[in-house]
Amino acid sequence: LAFCRGRVVRVPKGPLIRVVGTEVVIPCSVSDYDGPSEQNFDWEFSRDTDFVRIVSTWDSTFTSEEYQKRVGHGDIKLRRSSNDAVELVIRNIQPTDQGRYKCSTPSTDATVQGNYDAEVQVKVISDGLSVSGSKARSSMSLRLSEGDSFKLRCSAITISPEHTHLHVTWQIKSGSTWRDILSLTHEGKFQPGSGYEERYRNGDIRLDTGANDTYQLSVSQASSVDGGAYRCLVSEWVRGADSSWQKIQEKSVDIANVAIQRTDVVISTSNVSVTERDSLDLTCNITTDRSGIFQAELMWYFSVSPDDTLSDAQVLLSMDHDSVVSDSTLISLSHIDRNSYRLLVRDVDVEDSGYYFCQAAVWVPLRNGSWHKVVERTSAPVSVVVTALEPDYEVFLNASKTPKFSDDPTELNCRITNAQDMEANIRFTVSWYYRQRLRSDDVVTEELLATMDADWTLLLGDRSRERTQNGEIIFSKRAVDTFSLRIQWTSESDRGDYFCVISAWSRHRNNSWVKSKDVPSASVSIFWATQDYTLTVEAVKLKPFFVAGHTFEMTCKVSSKNIKTPRYSVLITAEKPLTDQSNPNGTTRIISLNQDSVVRLEDWTDQTRVDGVVLEKVQENEFRYRMYQTQISDAGLYRCVVTAWSPGGGGMWREAVNGLSNPIQIDFQMSGPVFNVSVHSDNPTIYQGELADLLCIVTTEGMALEPDDMSFDVSWFAVRSFALDREPVLLSSLDRRGIVTQSRRNGSSDLSLERISPLEFRLRVHGCEDHDFGNHYCVVTPWVRSATGVWQREPDIKAKPIFLSVKMDVLNAFKYPLLIGIGLATVIGLLSCLIGYCSSRWCCKKEVQETRRERRRLMSMEMD
Repeated sequence: LAFCRGRVVRVPKGPLIRVVGTEVVIPCSVSDYDGPSEQNFDWEFSRDTDFVRIVSTWDSTFTSEEYQKRVGHGDIKLRRSSNDAVELVIRNIQPTDQGRYKCSTPSTDATVQGNYDAEVQVKVISDGLSVSGSKARSSMSLRLSEGDSFKLRCSAITISPEHTHLHVTWQIKSGSTWRDILSLTHEGKFQPGSGYEERYRNGDIRLDTGANDTYQLSVSQASSVDGGAYRCLVSEWVRGADSSWQKIQEKSVDIANVAIQRTDVVISTSNVSVTERDSLDLTCNITTDRSGIFQAELMWYFSVSPDDTLSDAQVLLSMDHDSVVSDSTLISLSHIDRNSYRLLVRDVDVEDSGYYFCQAAVWVPLRNGSWHKVVERTSAPVSVVVTALEPDYEVFLNASKTPKFSDDPTELNCRITNAQDMEANIRFTVSWYYRQRLRSDDVVTEELLATMDADWTLLLGDRSRERTQNGEIIFSKRAVDTFSLRIQWTSESDRGDYFCVISAWSRHRNNSWVKSKDVPSASVSIFWATQDYTLTVEAVKLKPFFVAGHTFEMTCKVSSKNIKTPRYSVLITAEKPLTDQSNPNGTTRIISLNQDSVVRLEDWTDQTRVDGVVLEKVQENEFRYRMYQTQISDAGLYRCVVTAWSPGGGGMWREAVNGLSNPIQIDFQMSGPVFNVSVHSDNPTIYQGELADLLCIVTTEGMALEPDDMSFDVSWFAVRSFALDREPVLLSSLDRRGIVTQSRRNGSSDLSLERISPLEFRLRVHGCEDHDFGNHYCVVTPWVRSATGVWQREPDIKAKPIFLSVKMDVLNAFKYPLLIGIGLATVIGLLSCLIGYCSSRWCCKKEVQETRRERRRLMSMEMD
């Protein structure tokens, strides 16, 4: 396929009809060309056959002599609109300018293709359009009232030899610009201007045609925006050869200057301040120059904000244009004069504070006797402040508890004093504030801790919300005139200034509470000096000389400073010789006691002496450590590691400081016997109801003692489980004086405890039951009489438990149930037989008559 492509020069399709004396603009453009993007143009004119050069974009000598003057004065010029388009502009066109205009473009193409010029015919006609005002008078002046109606007229006629159409537009000038009001287009359509669409649809603005080519603008419900200069703008249009409309000329005439007198509604007084229980007097004035008959419609509004709309505001009272006033008990509306209306509110309350404004509408009578609303205005709001009858009182803040250390409680009491003129409808609430203390002069804003509203609902601030919810801060009302703030555990971040604000609330007519007064207290400073914690620990050895097997005792005495109500946790450590291969590090953690007096074995691994170490609290600052049945391997240096704790928030404890005592060395001196205890039973497995014998046997090693020089306290315990995971239960005890004590028992079995030899003690369980099973052991406390005759108590010795198993005797268990069952079965069987016999004998017997037969016996042959 082959395509033909070449330069195309275009001008409007003619003829172009223009009115003499107007400006003509003829565009010319070129497309599909080669060469530079910016093209040059030449314009020529011909009345008959020959063309005369007019103007060129690239050759200043192109213009012929007869056009040089007009081109030089700018009456004829070229205006470039783009690189490939220009416009020929001819000002004040004359009949001699009628003819053919040719637009040419010099070739910049590689090959000559297409057209390089185009012609258009221009026809110049005479001016036949005339525009005038009403009765050909100059512009008039109208002074109207807001809401009035007015009409303006203009006349437009054309005697053009061509078939032209008129476009009539009414315009208003407000300021320096003209705005379109309403137009009748050259196509016969009505077109309202911007901002006048709704009024045109409502019929408030109309454009009517009348006789003698008149055009009348009618405006109803005139407002202040309708004031200004009015003119009638008429343009003449003709349809071109391409069926498009072209405006050939335009004329205008000033019609009138209209002034609209605005109707204003104002409240005579500005901002008003009245006292509670007084009366509020407001006057609404309507400003208008209307002299005819009219009636006013009035409505009073109240709102809490000056920005509220009428739909959000509350209607207080209203009066229609027939002077009918709506009813109200405490509010009245009266007509002072023709343009003034008075609002009276009696017995005002604090809740009446707000913004008052009135809305007025002016009604005028029509010819048919009905009334027509011409204007409506709303006044600016007037602020009314009702001052409450404030109660007179003072506020005093004192600290009933002040902290001296961190975590001490703080309690502040805010009291109302010197209260006067108190009414029954007064209620007090409190707000608590905190202000941080700074060493510099920087201004620190207070922080809200908590506040109470009128119904005593507590509202927490960000600073205290979490701690109050956790119970660390308590806000309370102790009495009618006393509010308290208590900080359970005061921290260093709580140091600062505190003050309270007592608010008085008054109850209004609708039972709502409104704050009437705030009275702050003087601030109270909460502060204490902080000092470094000090802790001193001293270890004392109670027995300077002892031998292996004896008990080692030492005490740890603690003293502290600058710690509030301290508690101590103690850890006993032992530093063994480096030759001890069991502990290469040299230090062993033996036993600890925390600040809550809970004992815990740490690294004590001697299973045979699980209860061989004891750490106990003697006094608040003194602790005693005991190690029973000491061995040679226990030699070393023993220390007390003490940690001081101070009470923290929420009942918790926080670590304050650590301390280490002096070392105590263990030296062994062998003397005295060593006691051992064991439990034995010949038959640890028995049946229910049988007798169980358990022996507690004491043996001695080392130095022998006479039986009269030693005595024992023996206690028997039982753990009712297989794994020793329950608390032991005391069964019975025998002191060294031979007094037996037994614990209360729930079962039917019985116990007996006796001494059968100087070193043997027997526990008997009579009539064993299944709940008597478990691990049984004895605890022996030796007492040794010294050479001076003084009895000394040795450490308690606990025997290894023995498990007592109680089985069920099946034969004895089922003997009585079997006998009872057999007996019952026999009785029931005999009873059944008896019942059957009686029934067959007397109840079911039948009479049967049979033929009597003679029976004869055969005689024995011997008798024969």
